[in-house]
Amino acid sequence: MINNQFILNKFGFLGENFLNELHANAVVTDIKAKTEIIREGQKNKYVPFLIKGSIKVFTLNDGRELIYYYIKPNDSCLMTFSSIFTDCTSRVYAVAEEESEVILVPVSVIHEWLIRFPEINRVFYHEYDKRFSDVMNMVNDAVFHRLDKRVLNYIRQQISATGNNPLKITHREIASNLGTSREVVSRVLKKIENEGEIIQTKEGIKIPVNENVRPV
Repeated sequence: MINNQFILNKFGFLGENFLNELHANAVVTDIKAKTEIIREGQKNKYVPFLIKGSIKVFTLNDGRELIYYYIKPNDSCLMTFSSIFTDCTSRVYAVAEEESEVILVPVSVIHEWLIRFPEINRVFYHEYDKRFSDVMNMVNDAVFHRLDKRVLNYIRQQISATGNNPLKITHREIASNLGTSREVVSRVLKKIENEGEIIQTKEGIKIPVNENVRPV
């Protein structure tokens, strides 16, 4: 069943006729953690809207991940939406970081809505603004910050996105997501642990409770 509060918050401004069509055409599905949702080169059949959970959107180069952004609750995948104006072929990978619930709307229906309900563009303009900021932050992080700052920012982002502190993640996963080696990440984590920025336990990597978990 579609989460009515989510629908009202996201699409209520479009009116009752649109909401009725959304209920008639949308599909709600649960996605298990670490499940691949779409891969590069695959045809996009649906535009997803995330109700709960977290989805990582990234590309691969020689087996290494380059993260573009994370889809959080109340968000959609901008790269999926943009592909429907060309050949609907995905240019990215998307994987559920944790158990997630999404609303899937067929691409053909979105095409019709853009004509019949042009105000829906406000939803996607908002997504463009957020994703552009995410990509700018990613580029700034990669170009201007040292690796220790990038690792710490990544951990903070993950804790903020998942709500889990400590964060259960391996050194290899961090290395893959930041485009470096596990050995380097292990050395960096030890360094920032000695500086008191994190605590490494059997339960995962923890930011001290008095630490602001937002990226710097």
